[in-house]
Amino acid sequence: MLLPILLVIASGMAHAVWSMFTKRSRNKSVFLWSIMMVATIVLLPVLITELWRNPLTAGSYGLLLVSVLLQAIYSWLLSKTYELGDLSQIYPIMRGTSTLLVPIIGVIFLSETLSIFGWIGIICMLGGFIVLSGVGSYSKPSNSHIHSKKPVLMALCVGLCTTCYVFVDKLNLQHISPLALLEVTNIGFVIGLTPAVLASRKMIWEELRVNKSTIILGSILNPGSYLLFLFAMQQAPMAHISPIREIGTVFATFLGIMLLKEQQGFKRISCSIVIFCGILLIGIWG
Repeated sequence: MLLPILLVIASGMAHAVWSMFTKRSRNKSVFLWSIMMVATIVLLPVLITELWRNPLTAGSYGLLLVSVLLQAIYSWLLSKTYELGDLSQIYPIMRGTSTLLVPIIGVIFLSETLSIFGWIGIICMLGGFIVLSGVGSYSKPSNSHIHSKKPVLMALCVGLCTTCYVFVDKLNLQHISPLALLEVTNIGFVIGLTPAVLASRKMIWEELRVNKSTIILGSILNPGSYLLFLFAMQQAPMAHISPIREIGTVFATFLGIMLLKEQQGFKRISCSIVIFCGILLIGIWG
């Protein structure tokens, strides 16, 4: 069990770093599209070769198409969310939403039960989300964007989309290798951003000129973070390892406060820690 845990922690850290790069970029859609194109081109022969040698059933191909669609929606939502909110505000919400939704849906619609630790975890997460959203707080006009509800709502939508594609990809792993599945998700991610990139194609060379080094690093960390998670899911139950990946919420918040100089540092770091503790309570003892 040690290896999948280490893979998941590394996955969470890598995800936080490329997310910080995205937030620091000039054009979020162009940056995300650029870092994904490298891996998409490199891994395309892997996908073609695997599907040629091991053809799938119609149902399996349909499930891959669902993954492509979810990734396209996810990439568009992600770029818009990074344009609207601070990394230290939106990242814990994006990453924590899926862990929060699954047990709530189970209790309400599937007659499942939660332990006392599970309910404490939900309370921790809800409290952290509410504080990060700025509900009930007041700000000067110049800082009004900090307490805007739109970034929070967009972050919740990203989290919902993440919940859906992780479940679908868990099913896809029964029929396809992690590398080939990663290419499928890459294709969907690029498709979702292509219209926005075409609309602002003049920004591509400008983004490459200004952020060449981070684009290169991001092109490794972005697909690499999910590939590590896919390998971990092959070796351990998703319910056991998914919560651990969200240690990235704390790491990303620190990056936002320390490197991006975002405001409300103590409050947001505290909230990210509370949310991460809630994730662990639900995932491990809930």
